[in-house]
Amino acid sequence: MFKISIVETHGQRRLVLEGTLVRPWTTELERAWSSAGQQLQGRKLVIDLTNVTLIGPDGENTLLKLMSDGAKFSCGGVLTKHVLKQLARRCRCNRKLL
Repeated sequence: MFKISIVETHGQRRLVLEGTLVRPWTTELERAWSSAGQQLQGRKLVIDLTNVTLIGPDGENTLLKLMSDGAKFSCGGVLTKHVLKQLARRCRCNRKLL
């Protein structure tokens, strides 16, 4: 199971992910990222991974791609933070963790 919610505030648009980030949901995340990036009007776009329970290999590849495209992430769990740090090392970009 996987769910993507969009939370709009004055300063940011947040994609809140819930459940397991595996195929075929990775494709849905890429579509949501692309769509949410339009008409930001100066706001930040953040991907919230706090309620993600599992990140499969396809999920890691998708997060790596989004990270390379400039995605910023928010998360709470130690394991998810570790995965994001590992991905940041792989893409050789600054950690984009909020």
